[in-house]
Amino acid sequence: MAAVQGSIVDAKDEADIKTEPAADGFGNNHANDAGVLSASPGSSAAAGNNKPAAGAPEDQQTLLAVLQFLRKNKLSESAEILRREAGLPEEVLDPKGADSAGSGLGSGADIDGGDASALLSRVTVTAAGGAKAPTKAAGEDQPDVNVVLSAYSQQGDPALYEVYYSGLKKFIESVLDCHRAELSQVFYPLFVHMYLELVYNNHEAEAKAFFEKFSGDQECYYEEDLRILSSLTKKEHMRGNETLLDFRTSKFVLRISRDSYQLLKRHLQERQNNQIWNIIQEHLYIDIFDGMPRSKSQIDAMSGSLAGEAKREANKAKVYYGLLKEPEIELPLDDEDEEAENEEGKPKKKKPKKDSTGSKSKKQDPNAPSQTRIPLPELKDSDKLDKIMYMKESTKRIRLGPDNLPSICFYTFLNAYQGLTAVDVTDDSSLIAGGFADSTVRVWSVTPKKLRKVKTASDLNLIDKESDDVLERIMDDKTASESKCLYGHSGPVYGISFSPDRNYLLSCSEDGTVRLWSLLTFTCLVGYKGHNYPVWDTQFSPYGYYFISGGHDRVARLWATDHHQPLRIFAGHLADVTCTRFHPNANYMATGSSDRTIRLWDVLTGNCVRIFTGHKGPIHALAFSPNGKFLASGATDGRVLLWDIGHGLMVGELKGHTECIYSLRFSRDGEILGSGSMDNTVRLWDAMKAFDDLETDDFTAATGHIHLQDNSQELLLGTYMTKSTPVVHLHFTRRNLLLAAGAYNP
Repeated sequence: MAAVQGSIVDAKDEADIKTEPAADGFGNNHANDAGVLSASPGSSAAAGNNKPAAGAPEDQQTLLAVLQFLRKNKLSESAEILRREAGLPEEVLDPKGADSAGSGLGSGADIDGGDASALLSRVTVTAAGGAKAPTKAAGEDQPDVNVVLSAYSQQGDPALYEVYYSGLKKFIESVLDCHRAELSQVFYPLFVHMYLELVYNNHEAEAKAFFEKFSGDQECYYEEDLRILSSLTKKEHMRGNETLLDFRTSKFVLRISRDSYQLLKRHLQERQNNQIWNIIQEHLYIDIFDGMPRSKSQIDAMSGSLAGEAKREANKAKVYYGLLKEPEIELPLDDEDEEAENEEGKPKKKKPKKDSTGSKSKKQDPNAPSQTRIPLPELKDSDKLDKIMYMKESTKRIRLGPDNLPSICFYTFLNAYQGLTAVDVTDDSSLIAGGFADSTVRVWSVTPKKLRKVKTASDLNLIDKESDDVLERIMDDKTASESKCLYGHSGPVYGISFSPDRNYLLSCSEDGTVRLWSLLTFTCLVGYKGHNYPVWDTQFSPYGYYFISGGHDRVARLWATDHHQPLRIFAGHLADVTCTRFHPNANYMATGSSDRTIRLWDVLTGNCVRIFTGHKGPIHALAFSPNGKFLASGATDGRVLLWDIGHGLMVGELKGHTECIYSLRFSRDGEILGSGSMDNTVRLWDAMKAFDDLETDDFTAATGHIHLQDNSQELLLGTYMTKSTPVVHLHFTRRNLLLAAGAYNP
């Protein structure tokens, strides 16, 4: 078992600045590498610091409110730990209200580190990347915390808000073009916070006039956020509002060159515009870089998320994206192969095997994690047989490319009035499963072999357990059928996933549970309860045993099939976790969210090691390349974005779909990327060309100035229309045939 870091995110890993910052004489701290336009009390918490500074009165007020909230929810153990860490006297906790049991989400977090030595030994709650822990579960039930978080102070005459904003707008529009694009980024966060200040201080008329005058100036990709914001017209509307809490508790990140930043600082200094300066200090994190300012297109490519861009610090951690060594399994030759090809055929059979798996097993990838970094289940005999079958199939794999596109086999679900919501196909393409809005899961065999259950216990006692065909004898032929229906959920099923060995199926639902089904008995084995709200997606690890889930409560959870509690809770997203995906080496997992960001998490430590921004809508599809180096993502904005995991940068943009992208899949060798969309099309893209065209020199730029080529038409290899069927799922078989699935929508 591998050793596991037990404490919550290390402050050193998540600090905003590497070196001690020096003041620049304008109330502003910045280091050589990154600048911070804030010295507010919240910044230490955002940096992942485990010890809250309880010196300032605002901090004490916040701490007391949090302690009161923990006590009220019977999380006395967590409250006591927090009290000790903050150095507060015992009197602040009411002993009568303490609950010795102290269960729930908070009890999983050991702030003092403990002596955990294995991944499975305990639950760790991590809040990464400076984002807040999920607050959705609290809602209206936390008035004390809410008062602390949403109390906007009055900053002056409400009639002057328009004057302040107009003055800054006029200044930014007058600067040189090279600086204008960067400085224009401050418009949106300033607009939001000035509007919320007016609303909070009961200046409804001024707030309405301010919104009507300036909302049209904001970028089009903030349209949905502005629509929600426009409904907050009274102070009462702000109570428990999630959007407000997002803006209030997370700093909006702007990446600006040093020259542009100096211009803004000088202007505010000369005008003595404290109104805008206070908002910048409190609510914005300005990441300053040295070098040329970015162009409008470069900024637009990375903008659009709920909290601005990712800090450069967030994407600097080392990521071991290489693949694990394959187990060395001899590939036996079939009798028919020996007869047909004789002596000359043997090297031909062995050579493809060496290419596909042998080379990986002999030489360790320098970018790969160690084999024992996380504990993985041992290979069973059945797994080894399946590995041999996989290696045999891979010798017959079709080599895809621009001149050799895959055949596409489309599975259409007819009369799916129950509402098809999710589809998955086993790795060997023998089974297909669908999740439906009527709370059922259905499994079909797509081969002539029918689905059978295991015999009853009394019949199993009659079987000779030493016989060679015992696995065949335990199956009951009387139960054979082409499909099976699984009942158990009490709400629509939103995500399903087959285990690699095809013995289990996971399903997640609106009822807040993840269920594990046996495909030998077609019964539910476990109901995993951890999420408090609908669970949108779940997926098995490539090696089985572990699985992940993500939901409406804004967190992703890592589970093991034999533990009823999650092993890790990954908190950091500002909205629903809509899709989840394991890295091919199972050491990392990616989550896509409605906050329009993608996060890559380290399974071992629980830390967030990458934050990708650039999508303009909720993310619904993720796919890792087979070599583990790249990630593709698709969203409601109809764009497919390509990311280099090692460098933490966007390296491509594929445009062509007109509606939400629901499924992405790389071919088995990574040459082709398939995308399926609600616009009833499957599109194939030249992934090899997209990645081979990259200028690796660009990656050394500290500022991350990647110039994205608009070459979508060159990379698009084919578009395949369905009659009226949105594409819900894509799957490449072991021989590189592309399977697609969706429900006919008359």
